[in-house]
Amino acid sequence: MATIYLTREGYEKLHEELQNLKTTKRRQLAKAVGEARAHGDISENAEYDAAKDAQGLNEKRIAELDEKLSRAQILDGEISNSEVLIGAIVKLKDLDTAEEISYLLVAEEEADYEQNKVSISSPVGSQLLNHKVNDIVEISIPAGTLRYQILEISR
Repeated sequence: MATIYLTREGYEKLHEELQNLKTTKRRQLAKAVGEARAHGDISENAEYDAAKDAQGLNEKRIAELDEKLSRAQILDGEISNSEVLIGAIVKLKDLDTAEEISYLLVAEEEADYEQNKVSISSPVGSQLLNHKVNDIVEISIPAGTLRYQILEISR
């Protein structure tokens, strides 16, 4: 299994979600199953089926998070600013609009477009990897081609 690189914030967020699912959510779902079971015949009880399905989905997510966190490596310490790597904050200039934008390159598990956290496996993130300041990067996306100049790389 491959290592997953996460920022400390991303690791803590996933760990917090895991703890919530294992404690609070498990108790809530067990209670819901018990209440649905108390309504009588479970063979024709849609409420019971829904509660059991939710319980199964919760356990699946717990297993996923356990597995991801077991393979996680936290990105700390000094990482070179000479090229774009995971954990880098990349300041870009759109060559078509002259607009400037910054992205933090993260693992899929941390991606959040509204916070400008772009996954390294996304079209934008994967094309930025290993480039240097002043490089021109052309990125094909479903809506066309983006043309960026890398202005700055920081951590």
